[in-house]
Amino acid sequence: MISIKNFVFNPWQENTFVVYDETGQCVIIDAGCFNQQEESELSSFIKNNNLTLKYVLNTHLHIDHIMGNAFLYKEFGLAPCAHENDEFLIDQTMSYASQLGIKLSAEPPYPGKYIEDGQTIKFGNSSLKIMHIPGHTPGHVVFYNENAKVVFSGDVLFYESIGRTDLIYGNYETLIRGINQKLLTLPDDTKVLPGHGESTTIGHERAHNPFIRHMNFN
Repeated sequence: MISIKNFVFNPWQENTFVVYDETGQCVIIDAGCFNQQEESELSSFIKNNNLTLKYVLNTHLHIDHIMGNAFLYKEFGLAPCAHENDEFLIDQTMSYASQLGIKLSAEPPYPGKYIEDGQTIKFGNSSLKIMHIPGHTPGHVVFYNENAKVVFSGDVLFYESIGRTDLIYGNYETLIRGINQKLLTLPDDTKVLPGHGESTTIGHERAHNPFIRHMNFN
């Protein structure tokens, strides 16, 4: 059974997750560590718990979700895994950071491995199923562990809300369709761990999320 450690990093209060099991192998989802203190928190947790990092995973490649990728590449020699359709965002990261007055210590690395819809990421005795749900970004994916009944939703689904679709290449109808066709097929007691804010469940969102309740899926 997987264990999950959640860190809240950077000015966007982004959720970074370390997911591991009894074998000691782990993955990091959306490394958002922003400064040396946050980098130290993340690496110290891995080392103090004798974990072996197997994959650096990204739900998508917006700046707040990839700030720690350069550090992890330097520290552990692992380039991130992400969907190919988001790779173009890497080219915009440094200029966007400069516009915001944010200084990044290094350019984020490009994906070392592309991940796709329906693929399974395996680590230790555990696995994460990939679901491609664009709309917030073209290459956005979520990661689902059936045994633990948990889905890491990135910026697709939040507590009683959904991801922004007004950013570059965002699309509201595409996002809602993906949520309906993929996330809402999961059991109601599936825990949703989003990229920002508090956790929720599929059942709660089905009943209370205004974007879902008021959408015509026909």
